[in-house]
Amino acid sequence: MAHSAGNTYEILVIDDDPLAIQLVSDVLGGNDFTIRSATDAESGLELVARHRPPIVMLDLMMPNVTGMELLERILSIDPGIDVILFTGHYSTESAVEAIQKGAYDYLTKPLPVLKLRDKLAKWLEDAKVRQQARKLDDELLHAFQFEGIVGRSPTMLEMFSKIRRIAPHFQTALVTGETGTGKELVAKVFHRLGPRPNGPFVVCNCAAIAESLFESELFGHVRGSFTGAASDKQGLVEAASGGTLFLDEITEIPLNVQAKLLRLLQNREIQRVGASNSKRIDLRIVAATNRDLRSLVAENKLREDLFYRLAMVEVKIPRLADRKEDLALLQRHFLDVFSARYRKPDLNLTRRAQAIIASYSWPGNVRELENTLAYCCMMAETEAIDVADLPEQIRAQVPYGSDGEKELLSMEAMELKHAMRVLDSVGGNRVRAAEILGISRATLYRLLGATPAKRPTSRALGKGGEGGKLLMQ
Repeated sequence: MAHSAGNTYEILVIDDDPLAIQLVSDVLGGNDFTIRSATDAESGLELVARHRPPIVMLDLMMPNVTGMELLERILSIDPGIDVILFTGHYSTESAVEAIQKGAYDYLTKPLPVLKLRDKLAKWLEDAKVRQQARKLDDELLHAFQFEGIVGRSPTMLEMFSKIRRIAPHFQTALVTGETGTGKELVAKVFHRLGPRPNGPFVVCNCAAIAESLFESELFGHVRGSFTGAASDKQGLVEAASGGTLFLDEITEIPLNVQAKLLRLLQNREIQRVGASNSKRIDLRIVAATNRDLRSLVAENKLREDLFYRLAMVEVKIPRLADRKEDLALLQRHFLDVFSARYRKPDLNLTRRAQAIIASYSWPGNVRELENTLAYCCMMAETEAIDVADLPEQIRAQVPYGSDGEKELLSMEAMELKHAMRVLDSVGGNRVRAAEILGISRATLYRLLGATPAKRPTSRALGKGGEGGKLLMQ
C-alpha cells in the first residue's frame, strides 16, 4: 500500500467544482494528508500515473466522462489506490455498482465535514492495521515454517510435531493426502530429519512407469535377463541405498511387484531381475498416495500385508480447505518467493483479491494456490495484485447467492453478507477477516453486532433485509 512521504499521505481530489476541492483541502489538509487536485479527468489521470496517491476523491458527475469510468481507469493504473466517490445524486444502485467496481467508499454532497474527517481517520487506522498486519505476517511466516512447510493451524502443528518425533527413527512411513497438498515436501522433511540426511533422496513416480518395466526400474536387472537388457542396470532402490526412497503414488505398483516390495520392507533385501542371489539394502522408504488404501485392499488391488506394513507410520496432510487459517501465511510466503523470482519487489494483494482468494475452495490445494500466485505475480503491472490479475476460474466465482444469481441486497446487507462470508472462510478468525476486509477489528465487531441475536438471518439477507452497520461508517 501506501504511497506516502514519511508520515504524510497524499490525497488527490478530482472535481470540476473548485469549491468542493477547497472544502476538502480545508478539512483534511494538515499533518496527516497532503492535498493535490485536478478539475478535469485527463489532468487527474496524469496525476494518478505520476504520483500514485494512496487516496483519490472523485466526483461521480464529471464532464465528458463518468465517475464510474474514471474509477475503472484509476484502478487500472494502480489497483492499490483507495477511491472515494462523492455525488450530489445518490442512488443505491450507483453505490452498489461503485463498491463492486472497487471503490473504497461512497459519499453524498454536500460533503459533511465531520463525517469526512471521520472517514479519513478510519482510513488512517486501517492503513496502520494493514502495515502492522504485513509486519506480523512476516514475523509469523518466520515462526511457523517447519523445514520449508508453512502452517500454523492446529492440524499442521500437530503434523509437524508427529514428523519431528518419527523422523529420527522411521524405516517406512506412509504419507496420505489429496493431490497438491505437499506429500513430496513431507517426504523430504522425513529425509532431512532422519539419521542420514546427507544420503541420496530418490524419487520414484510409480504412475509414470510402464507395468512391464516396473520390476526392472525398481530393483534393476542383470545383462541378458530379457530382450534389450544389454548390460547390468542398477534400480532405484539401490540408487537410494544409504538414504531415502520416495515412492509416489504407491497404489500404481502392479500386484506381482508388490510381493517383492513387501520383501524389501520386511528384510531390506532385493533381487535384480535375472539375478540368482539377493542383496541387502540399507535405506528408508516413504510411500505416498492420494487414494484410500483400505478400499483398494477390499478390491484386491493392494496386498493386505503390504498395506499393514506401509500404514504402521502414517502422516495425513490436511486439505487447504481444512486449514484456512494458514491461507494468509501461504499467500505471504508465495508472494515473497515470486516477487524475488520475477524481480517485482513489494507485491501485495488488494483487499478485493484477498476476499476472492479467501472465499475460493482451492480444490487443487497448496499447489493450486502456489500456481495461482505465480501467475498473479507474472501478470501484475503494479505492486498491487488485483482481481483482474487472478486466473479466470477464480475470478469466475459467483460472489453472491448460492443459486448462481446475484442477489439484490441493500448496502448494509451486502456488506454484512460479504463480511460474514470472509469470516467463515478464515475459520472465524476476526483478526484475519478484518485484515482481508481492510477494516479495523472494532469496525468488524460493530458490523457483526455484539451478539449473534443482533445479526440478521441469512433469510433476511437474501430478501435484502436491513442488518448491521455499513462497513464504511
